[in-house]
Amino acid sequence: MSFVLYTVTNQIASITLNRAEKRNALSPELVTQLKAAFTTAEQDNQVKVVILKANGESFCAGADLGYLQQLQNFSFEENLADSNHLKELFLKIYTLKKIVIAQVQGHALAGGCGLATVCDFTFSVPEAKFGYTEVRIGFIPALVSVFLIRKIGEQKARHLLLTGDIIQADTARAYGLITEVVPAGELEKRVNQFAQTLITQNSSQSMQLTKQLINEVQNLKLEDALNVAANQNAKARATDDCKKGIASFLNKQEIKW
Repeated sequence: MSFVLYTVTNQIASITLNRAEKRNALSPELVTQLKAAFTTAEQDNQVKVVILKANGESFCAGADLGYLQQLQNFSFEENLADSNHLKELFLKIYTLKKIVIAQVQGHALAGGCGLATVCDFTFSVPEAKFGYTEVRIGFIPALVSVFLIRKIGEQKARHLLLTGDIIQADTARAYGLITEVVPAGELEKRVNQFAQTLITQNSSQSMQLTKQLINEVQNLKLEDALNVAANQNAKARATDDCKKGIASFLNKQEIKW
């Protein structure tokens, strides 16, 4: 069964969670198919932006609880392998060479909220709720904590991770967890409009290098971060997009990416 749908239109790859009857819960098979879809999008030269969306009422309810129950019979080594499987998905999305936008049409909880967290931008309907509810079932939000602290800072992350509170989309926006709250009837149009703006106005090479820079410098000492930035600066000057952009600017020509 295909738990993930993949299409490409107008330089946008749409990756759609397709397990609506289980509220798109994260099973090993779903994670495997997501990893494959993101790899395909990253390697496709016709794709500049990736949109992660979902079928059904929920965006993603987190881990499949039936599968979590099975994990109690796993050895430590088996549980570590399973945890690494999800870690690889989160890391792939977070470090993907293409921009990733989450289009959240319903609740995003626990690992599902983690999916939204690791995307570059997240657009949500007002009715969607967000939360890392692991502590309420005796589990821990281990993997997502690494990304959430980076995204919204320690204080807000502590509140969400330690309380397990479920918050409204407007609160998630105020926390910096999501980018924009959009009425349900306008969500898809708004996300595609935003994606097309990135595609037409920005260099794909520049977005890739900028995303890589953001990921690398955050936890470095000041001088080390500046050294990485200087190196990336020098590399960027040699790219075809930089040469094209500067030439177009100097010649007062419209840049067509």
